Amino acid sequence: MHKQLLIPGFPDGAQRIGEAVSIVETDGWVSYFVGGDDYFRHTNEDLRSRRFILTSLMENKHLKAADLSGPPLLIPHRTLMNWKAQFRKDGSASFFTVHDSAKTVIMTPEKSLQCATLLAQGLRVSVVARQVEIDESTLRKAVKRGVIAKHAVAKTDTMQNQRVDPASSKSERSRIDAQAASGIGVACTRADERIDAALGLATCATTRFENVIDVPMAGLLTGLPALCANGLLSGVGKHLSLPKGYYSALHILLLLGFMALGRIRRPEGLRSIPPGEFGKVIGLDRVPEVRTARQKIGLLATTGNPQAWGQELSQSWMQADPQEAGYLYVDGHVRVYDGKLANLPKRFVSRERLCLHGTTDYWVNDAIGRPFFVVSKAVTEGMGDVLIKDIVPELLKSVPQQPTQKELDADPQLHRFVMVFDRECSNYKLLSELWQQRIGAITYRKNVKDKWPIEEFKQETVPVIGGESTTMMLALRQSSLSAQGHSIAVTEVRRLTETGHQTAIITTARKLGTTTIASRMFARWCQKTFAYMMQHYDIDGLIEYGVQELPGTTLVVNPEHRELEKTIKRFKLTLKQHQARLATYTQAVEPQQQMQTPLQVQKRAECLESIQAVQGEIEALCLTRKTIKKKVRIDSLPKEQQPTQLLPLTKLFADTVKMIAYRAETAMVALLKRHLNKEEEARALVRELFISAGDIEPDEESKTLTVRIHRMVTPAHDKAIAALLEDLNGLGFCHPETGQKMRYSLV
Repeated sequence: MHKQLLIPGFPDGAQRIGEAVSIVETDGWVSYFVGGDDYFRHTNEDLRSRRFILTSLMENKHLKAADLSGPPLLIPHRTLMNWKAQFRKDGSASFFTVHDSAKTVIMTPEKSLQCATLLAQGLRVSVVARQVEIDESTLRKAVKRGVIAKHAVAKTDTMQNQRVDPASSKSERSRIDAQAASGIGVACTRADERIDAALGLATCATTRFENVIDVPMAGLLTGLPALCANGLLSGVGKHLSLPKGYYSALHILLLLGFMALGRIRRPEGLRSIPPGEFGKVIGLDRVPEVRTARQKIGLLATTGNPQAWGQELSQSWMQADPQEAGYLYVDGHVRVYDGKLANLPKRFVSRERLCLHGTTDYWVNDAIGRPFFVVSKAVTEGMGDVLIKDIVPELLKSVPQQPTQKELDADPQLHRFVMVFDRECSNYKLLSELWQQRIGAITYRKNVKDKWPIEEFKQETVPVIGGESTTMMLALRQSSLSAQGHSIAVTEVRRLTETGHQTAIITTARKLGTTTIASRMFARWCQKTFAYMMQHYDIDGLIEYGVQELPGTTLVVNPEHRELEKTIKRFKLTLKQHQARLATYTQAVEPQQQMQTPLQVQKRAECLESIQAVQGEIEALCLTRKTIKKKVRIDSLPKEQQPTQLLPLTKLFADTVKMIAYRAETAMVALLKRHLNKEEEARALVRELFISAGDIEPDEESKTLTVRIHRMVTPAHDKAIAALLEDLNGLGFCHPETGQKMRYSLV
């Protein structure tokens, strides 16, 4: 039998809930209508009847849980599920049963009086809850219900800015965070804010620092000025945003920046860190769990525009140091992929000396290894192709202080800027294409066989990046680079080493001097960005798993052609083995022998026959290879052979954050180098500073946030860190959200 349909009529002044139910409140009574029928009524104060009727309406399919969790009732979904479970297990009578063993009353009159007294003294709700050993959410609800004397709360509001909360210890916070697990979750001590965010009543959580001591990794706050100076938060609201929720885009970016500085390589690393303690560093009750962090990162990458953010950052970094932006170092790095989701082509990995699956990242850095941007390619024709199609157009828009077209026309040797790269791109085609756009290039010369006379070399003082200098034996000539009857003029500089080896450098930027060319080329060896970022920033790691199809028009190597190439190579190797065996049979004849023995003649004949057979196979395979295209479109391949790529936007977003973190660390190392002898020592000490514990003390009256770092291992390091903290204090940096002026010191 079909269910009888209700006439969709509603009384005047009713609040409609769902498709068929409405509620009317008049004269202290609440009436429930199903269609036009008066279904049930109870008094305003009868909460038991309210729970019963709402559960009954859900059980009878008149309402859904979603109808009650939304406006106007806004009942939490978990509460509704608990009511339904109670109805099905204990029946409708359970809603009206008064249990003998009632739950323990937490807010007893004595406890309420104690809380009111402490609140009247000007202590905050969080501090009072900690002292009387109750949950902060319980106390806030009691204040909201009026259980705590109103005058105490009012007095608290006027006095809380005049007193400083006593600092909580790590053991106290650990106990409170563990107690919160019985409610919303571990360290979720701001239950009211989380509920407001879940119901859409709040845009995001408010950043609020607490007075705490012995906070692990509090030293990360010393890196906040450098992170902000390098643009970590520059894209918030413009290129990056999140929908309403407890964690805002600013919180997630700060989390990722601190994770990078603290060497927490991936979101899974958050599982090994107390969430409440890390949250205190950001100004929240806790950091998001791994699943939430991944979700927020994915939203930032997909709903925002990380590419525009990266371009804007690159331009601002170049504008900040236009002299170094005039010399750009380009190098490739293979990001090896061991997963099974993506079908990535193989490429040669020099550090492994193997062909492995992966993507190629082309990094553009300055002379000291600070990255400007990165271009990732799942399928690539090589660095030269990426330079012309992807990197050069971006640099023409971003590099500051380029000469005007009038200045370029007036001086045929004037260049816009200079690119420095390895001998892989040392060829006429690329250098001429770059110079057509008046871009200079510095690289090594390939296949150098001649040697210049030693008399041409002179000892020169060559500046080294960082302010130092060294001496080299250098010589200079004007030369050219040719191919297929065409040539381009270059300046060639050679360095004579102590062993007599001559290293040849060529450049199309012929206005540069000998020492400048040598200094800029050999500065390439000073760059350790890849190895350092692989070890400390996990640039090869994935922050989100997933694949995306490549455009069908992309050309890739034909798998059939590749297999033929492999077969031909195997036959050529076999041919060499037969030829070597034939040579041994020929040399085996003794000098006194006039003729070979019948056995030797037979072996030679067999070997010659094998050689002829292999040569015939090679010729046939080479003819077949000519009929097969070397490259084909991706959409012409079978589905299982079509290459795919990793999610590009998420990877670009993660790489941008890691670049910001590396540049921030490098900036702090530059400050610390004034007080230490070696850069490696300064970098190691900065890493130690980031993971150091410390005390955090906010002062609402003076609008300051004091961070006291625990001491280092040695007095010398204490002295260097104290000087670094004084430099940071001199910046007058204020927290980007709270506006509190940040002060740093050692305990």
